[in-house]
Amino acid sequence: MEEEDGKSPPDSAYGEPKKYDPNFKGPIQNRGCTDILCCILIVLGIIAYVAVGIVAWTYGDPRKVIYPTDSKGQFCGQVGTPNEKKPFLFYFNIMKCASPLVLLQFQCPTTQICVEKCPDRFLTYLSVAATQQNFDYYKQFCRDGFHNFTKSPVEVLRDRDCPAMITPSKPFTRRCFPAIKTQKGVVMVGNSTTFDDGRGDKQRNVTDLVEGAKKANVVLEARQVAMKIFEDYTVSWYWIIIGLIIAMVVSLIFVVLLRFLAGIMVWVMIVLVIAVMGYGIFHCYMEYARLKGEAGSDVTLKDIGFQTDIRVYLHLRQTWLAFMIILCILEVIVILLLIFLRKRIMIAIALIREASRAVGYVMSSLVFPLFTFLLVCLCIAYWAITAVFLSTSNEAVYKVFNETQCDFSGNTCNPETFNTTNVTRLCPDATCQFAFYGGETYYHKYLIIFQIYNAFMFLWLANFVIALGQVTLAGAFASYYWAFKKPDDMPAFPIFSSLGRALRYHTGSLAFGSLILAIVQMIRILLEYLDHKLKGADNKCARFLLCCLKCCFWCLEKFIKFLNRNAYIMIAIYGTNFCTSARNAFFLLMRNIVRVAVLDKVTDFLLFLGKLLVVGCVGILAFFFFTRRIQIVQDTTPTLNYYWVPILTVILGSYLIAHGFFSVYGMCVDTLFLCFLEDLERNDGSTERPFFMSANLQKLLNKTNQTKPDK
Repeated sequence: MEEEDGKSPPDSAYGEPKKYDPNFKGPIQNRGCTDILCCILIVLGIIAYVAVGIVAWTYGDPRKVIYPTDSKGQFCGQVGTPNEKKPFLFYFNIMKCASPLVLLQFQCPTTQICVEKCPDRFLTYLSVAATQQNFDYYKQFCRDGFHNFTKSPVEVLRDRDCPAMITPSKPFTRRCFPAIKTQKGVVMVGNSTTFDDGRGDKQRNVTDLVEGAKKANVVLEARQVAMKIFEDYTVSWYWIIIGLIIAMVVSLIFVVLLRFLAGIMVWVMIVLVIAVMGYGIFHCYMEYARLKGEAGSDVTLKDIGFQTDIRVYLHLRQTWLAFMIILCILEVIVILLLIFLRKRIMIAIALIREASRAVGYVMSSLVFPLFTFLLVCLCIAYWAITAVFLSTSNEAVYKVFNETQCDFSGNTCNPETFNTTNVTRLCPDATCQFAFYGGETYYHKYLIIFQIYNAFMFLWLANFVIALGQVTLAGAFASYYWAFKKPDDMPAFPIFSSLGRALRYHTGSLAFGSLILAIVQMIRILLEYLDHKLKGADNKCARFLLCCLKCCFWCLEKFIKFLNRNAYIMIAIYGTNFCTSARNAFFLLMRNIVRVAVLDKVTDFLLFLGKLLVVGCVGILAFFFFTRRIQIVQDTTPTLNYYWVPILTVILGSYLIAHGFFSVYGMCVDTLFLCFLEDLERNDGSTERPFFMSANLQKLLNKTNQTKPDK
């Protein structure tokens, strides 16, 4: 039974409300260090993380990602190496690349050398040796050190000194592949459909070359896409930065206007979001109607399959129809939510207006997310660099390659001493070739552990930085709420005071909360990895169980984030340890569960609409710019392989920037709301002390404890 003033009777199951304390004036100044063990643990973890980075940088070599490697493990085209003027990788027998070994070890079971340019003609070693012509041209595709033709052709081919044949080729991702072309449905290499394999008078069809080239190309297709994306970034990075600056300016202007015109700006934001989505529906319909009757536009998405060039999908009517349906559904959902939550939105607007006053007194809070953003970027950069160096810190591993049956095939070998071993006697056609990068030392054996540790520490430190930002903002806004006379009773620099308290006393508590969240996130990553591995499995029970686990841990992560956020507010106010703060925050919210259920998500929804507005405006501007639809700047638009690369980058970056600015309001609303609930329980009517919250908002918040639905 609820009381007339809207307060719920205290529930002993969720603790007792706090009593009135005339000496309480906001965040406690006299506090001690909390969760010291976790503080020590994160310091040791960072020291070990730095050690892992140093080891990775010592052994790693990022050149392995960029440059192709010959059979000796040497880079092609790398400056300062013997192959500096030989940028292309040449395969002695490209047909052997059709072997499954290509997909298993990313290396063809044939000799590979670095060359200055790819061959441009059909030649065989037997014909060159017989006619004594084209010696100088042919020997550039032989091993280094082979300068004469004193050996018999049989010995040369046996010792893999020269390829049995060369074919017209073109460089692709710095590798020589047959110059395949199709003319009237006939596959040709150069101008021929057949070729001499160099081992006799046998003529073979060029489709054998095509099959080998396709197998070797499977591993390189993803790399080609990555290189094209990298090229797009190199020519559009400054335009991307301009787009992100525009997003930052728009977000800043929006939150500043929100400070002075909270109610008007929220409704303007709602109307503009509906208008932007409406324009999206109109644009999709116009594109759908324009493509009617065009050749190939009626092909379905299922028929076209996966394409790396997204522009292909934009020429399909089904794509625009799908976009239009999705936008229509979202538009209807937003409108229905606005209709049914109109009264709750008025209360949320009042709460945002109160948050705007708090932001006005703590203006430095608007730029503080930049500090958090820079720290997160530092964590991402360290993780990415360490991951690259770890993945390239393997040593060259050489394996025995053999065309016929051989017991030693696939064994590790040493190219320097291979010719003196029994392998060449037992398997005459066996060769010792570079296979991949790996290693057999303890460092290489536990390399996967280092990668997992790198990912885990990234999650832990990133969550710690976010937690530090949250507790800092919470302390600053709590100082505003509990000040009798604003701003006289507030600290001179609320942000710096709160940041100093957090780092001095509560590093351990922040590490504790972020550690729990990092563990859950790491488990989710492992579950995603297992799900990827089991996609082709027929065990439906295992797939179902894995799906349930993924759902449970997703919910657990969301709950922990919500609990941590409120625990950090309690830490900022009372200086208690993480567990105590989490318990007190949870009990306080449960004692006011109706208010929480009504206001928390409605306020988040309004702030989310603000983020969508910023992202939508900047995203539409980026779309029209990079697709050359703005006539004024059409000549300055860069030429791109995939125009969606900078557009998606701008959209994602704009969302992160908008999230950073609007997170200030989100944290301010949550802090003020939690402080108000505390204040509501402390001021139980037994004293004449007024509430710290404004009277109008106090009345609106008290009404939220009533369970009557909106009419």
